[in-house]
Amino acid sequence: MWVTWRQAMQQALYGDDGFYIRERPSGHFRTSVGASPAFAQAVLRLLGAVEEAVGRPVELDLVDVGSGDGALVAQVLDTVGPGLAERLRVTAVDLSPPPDDFDKRVTWSPALPETITGLVIANEWLDNIPLDVAEQTPEGPRLVLVDPESGRERLGDPPGEADDRWLRRWWPLRRTGARAEIGRPRDEAWASVIERLARGLAVAVDYAHPVDNRPPYGTLTGYRDGACVPAIPDGSCDITAHVALDACAAAGERAGAISTALTTQRQALRDLGVKGTRPPLALAATDPGGYLRALARASEEAELIDPDGLGGFGWLTQWKR
Repeated sequence: MWVTWRQAMQQALYGDDGFYIRERPSGHFRTSVGASPAFAQAVLRLLGAVEEAVGRPVELDLVDVGSGDGALVAQVLDTVGPGLAERLRVTAVDLSPPPDDFDKRVTWSPALPETITGLVIANEWLDNIPLDVAEQTPEGPRLVLVDPESGRERLGDPPGEADDRWLRRWWPLRRTGARAEIGRPRDEAWASVIERLARGLAVAVDYAHPVDNRPPYGTLTGYRDGACVPAIPDGSCDITAHVALDACAAAGERAGAISTALTTQRQALRDLGVKGTRPPLALAATDPGGYLRALARASEEAELIDPDGLGGFGWLTQWKR
């Protein structure tokens, strides 16, 4: 059975027995949340800045989109002060069911809240929004079809008008054999976040590429048990592709965002106090235990901001006020 990559990804990831319906991301790849509690602490500091910016509302939202096992919001709740905790309304958005022992202070939902005042964070969510793949031929771009059971591919019809416009604006194919991942569904998903944001900040964190440096053959990849595997959309593995965050930013602005920034996780977390600085060696003589704890913390922070690893993620931030 030949289907488009978008159809294949939708079924493989989110069908009745899809990968993300039965699996937790932490069992298959390392995320910033799992690497160090410093990530959640940085999110908490960002939440505090958002609270001040929106005028300390009676209820403040923290919405984690693509929450996985809910580890991020759980860690934030473990460290938030009592004053803010009483006013914080926490929502974990995920299509999978919540863990059995999950914190009852968190609303677990398959859909975004209708109205959000506060902070929305989408950490490695957009890269799992299903999309189509196009390949350039001498006659123009054609959609790539895939057999979900084997991963074999063949070319199909030209993209529709909306997808063709997206390609020409955001990922022009300049030579035969070049491929593009048509990010229009990600743009629409991100716009839906901005539309629901009444006041506050929305943050998307993902591996990304800019319009002037798209990978010539795309980034479609499979992950299972911590390793890259062939991208076969049979439900046995994660299927992911990097994100055109610049296109998502433009969609967010059309949806009402008034301020946009694109940066790296390295820079964003450094601005939030994650430095990865080793403690002074003199501390080892006066407080050996404290020195070892500080050294472990510095190592964790360094992983979060490593430009060749997690620090290489793109950060898209957009405000509505």
